[in-house]
Amino acid sequence: MAMEIPVSLKLSSPIFHIVAMPHAGQSHINAMINLCNILASKKPHNNNLLITFVLTEDRLSQFNNFISNTIRFESIPDVLPPESVRSTNFKVFFDAVLTKMEAPFEQLLDQLQPPATLIMADFVLKWMPDLGTRRNIPVVSFFSMSATFFSVLLYQNEHYPLDISENGDEIVDNIPGVSSFRRKDLPTLTVGDSSIFNEIMDAISSISRAQYLIFGTIYEFDPRVVDILRTRFSFPIYTIGPVIPYMNLQDHHNSSSSIATTSAIYDDETDYFTWLDRQPIDSVLYISFGSFLSVSGVQMQEFAAGLAQSGVKFLWVARKEVALLKESFHDNDKALDSGLIVSWCDQLKVLCHPSVGGFWSHCGWNSVQEGAFAGLPFLTFPIAFDQHCNSKLIVEDWKTGLNLKKNVGADNLVGKEEIAKIVKEFMDLERDEGKQMRKRAKELQKICQLAIAKDGSLEINIKTFFDDISYQVI
Repeated sequence: MAMEIPVSLKLSSPIFHIVAMPHAGQSHINAMINLCNILASKKPHNNNLLITFVLTEDRLSQFNNFISNTIRFESIPDVLPPESVRSTNFKVFFDAVLTKMEAPFEQLLDQLQPPATLIMADFVLKWMPDLGTRRNIPVVSFFSMSATFFSVLLYQNEHYPLDISENGDEIVDNIPGVSSFRRKDLPTLTVGDSSIFNEIMDAISSISRAQYLIFGTIYEFDPRVVDILRTRFSFPIYTIGPVIPYMNLQDHHNSSSSIATTSAIYDDETDYFTWLDRQPIDSVLYISFGSFLSVSGVQMQEFAAGLAQSGVKFLWVARKEVALLKESFHDNDKALDSGLIVSWCDQLKVLCHPSVGGFWSHCGWNSVQEGAFAGLPFLTFPIAFDQHCNSKLIVEDWKTGLNLKKNVGADNLVGKEEIAKIVKEFMDLERDEGKQMRKRAKELQKICQLAIAKDGSLEINIKTFFDDISYQVI
């Protein structure tokens, strides 16, 4: 049964009702809820906005304590495989998203009050534009990655199948608005099979049947690409980003909290902010490889050994690999007192902490935006899909990072000696190359700050978006 309309919205009408539906992957959910929060906070004063955020029942528990006068949560049944299956068989999970979510979502639409004015859906839900047409509800397609990556996917869609396994160093320089790419840096999937990539290509094609397109990015990150895409498509395109929880930064940690011990690799009960407060400025390497894809156990052990050998201080969010990493560090005296391993942290607040001086990342777009917002250089280790493209953007275009993974491919092991060498160089604040990299990272941070400032590109794009969709209210 649909939840009631918030009391604050019952007093006036009409209500503009956006129904938001993310892909069920955690990073997609994070990007969509951040977008909804931004829209809710920036809506015009005379706009009586209601956003219904739709999740599967198992995901809904994440938001039990979420309070908002603008955003409410609804669920559809758990039609997706359990978490254990998702992490081992991505294709089964992906196929379920494409085939089992549409029917219960449409049933929910029949129950919602007031009726949906607009549907905002992750682009992967390729069935959504046709459902919107069938229900006479306009659809906003949300592409939660960079505009550059979207343009790259369009290119691949037009030239598919494009074999990237051969001639990897061949230059591709005819993607509109995009700087030259090596063929091996084009998107790949190291999980599942080629049918998943075919589905992604179909999803890209389905965007043309939507009425609006939102990129979860800052306009200044991809201005040439966005301008070219706006001439290519007949519907409006908006850049609304960064789609990160930057509005939560004022709720910073309490530095007066205490921990029981000050040595070794701490457990998950540790107050990691207190630990960070004790470290010198720019001395800590923050490490995270995302919430879904992961590297092999052997590679993780090489990471741990190389990191211990480097002597660099670190905070590592390992999620599924916590036990493996703690075992790897257990007998290594060099690791004592140098790092922290946790299964979760408030990533953006950690990245903005003054003791953090670098970000070792898989280069998912959410993480790239957060690292750029924090003004940090990147040590990149892309795993799949858009991550190679994002790594190339960081290292070659922005020049704010180093690529640890010189050879693209799941089977290329990076050894501990190389890891130790690069990590030490990356965190060396006295190296001229590092100084220049950090200077450019701070310039990128300034771009982010200007984008979210009053009359910045974020505010301008949101105002244009609300102006364009306002005619939907009768």
